[in-house]
Amino acid sequence: MEQASPIDQIAERVERLLLRYEELQRTNALLTQQVATLTQERDSYKSRLSAARSRVDALLERLPANAIPSATTATITPTDSRF
Repeated sequence: MEQASPIDQIAERVERLLLRYEELQRTNALLTQQVATLTQERDSYKSRLSAARSRVDALLERLPANAIPSATTATITPTDSRF
């Protein structure tokens, strides 16, 4: 079998590099989109958490002062498995 000329070998390598470059561009675009989506989702969760904290704080302020246990006698543990 005849060996390809150096120019043919270089051309083949360049073609492979171009294909790889295009593949990496597509992958990067998808990952950039995922980052944007996850950032938006994170920001939404942060906003919801802040709103929930505000509601809890407002409820705690409405409790009588002697109804709030001290931090040394009570341990708060989440009962919801999502926490």
